[in-house]
Amino acid sequence: MTSTTKRNVVITGGGTGIGAATAELFAKTGHDVTITGRRSDVLATTAERLGVAHTAFDAADPAAVQMALDHLPTTIDVLVNNAGGNTDRRRPVVTAGDLAGVADAWRANYEANVLTTVLVTEALKPRLADGARIVTVGSVAAKQGSGSYGAAKAALEAWNVETARTLGSRGITANVVAPGVTLDTEFFAGTVSEEWVAARVSAAFNRRPGTPEEIAEAIFFLARPGSGHLTGQVIHVNGGAYTAR
Repeated sequence: MTSTTKRNVVITGGGTGIGAATAELFAKTGHDVTITGRRSDVLATTAERLGVAHTAFDAADPAAVQMALDHLPTTIDVLVNNAGGNTDRRRPVVTAGDLAGVADAWRANYEANVLTTVLVTEALKPRLADGARIVTVGSVAAKQGSGSYGAAKAALEAWNVETARTLGSRGITANVVAPGVTLDTEFFAGTVSEEWVAARVSAAFNRRPGTPEEIAEAIFFLARPGSGHLTGQVIHVNGGAYTAR
């Protein structure tokens, strides 16, 4: 791959937020982009706006992923695993002592964040070109807690290392971009107040939240042909709210 080569890019969770911003950046720079997600109407609207391809399926369902392969490129140069989110924000709070509810909540975040990434990547491994790039969207929550969501994102970091190791001989890289508080997405689902945001961004050196476009730029950098010696890493994009020391 050279910097001017048109590449086939697949982005899961590409209908909104970080996924849509990433799709727009790749499309504007001349690449062939396919976005995926569960909601066909949202995907179709975004795909029409950006001029990209789309296919809807549940990435946590092995059968659905298998069926979707007929609608995905046969050769893939860049895979962006963006599907996921904190399912706790969209379900009732588990009451104390409700072990079945705890189990359901933890399974939901594991399926939404880990299984979606693992299943899609495994399904597409035979289609990855030599020198391909895998970029997975993690979260600062992997380092700072957040219960089942943080644990799921931490699991992705461990998975990423093994993926980078096993595919490295083919020149394929695998990295994680871990955003901090990022607004203008569906992630928070209207569940946070201005005070909540202010308290968290006060820890950032630049005293502000991130944007989907800024996360997309980090993803784009890791997907560059020139980033071939950067693999197995977690790149934090949070304005300094979490640092390496």
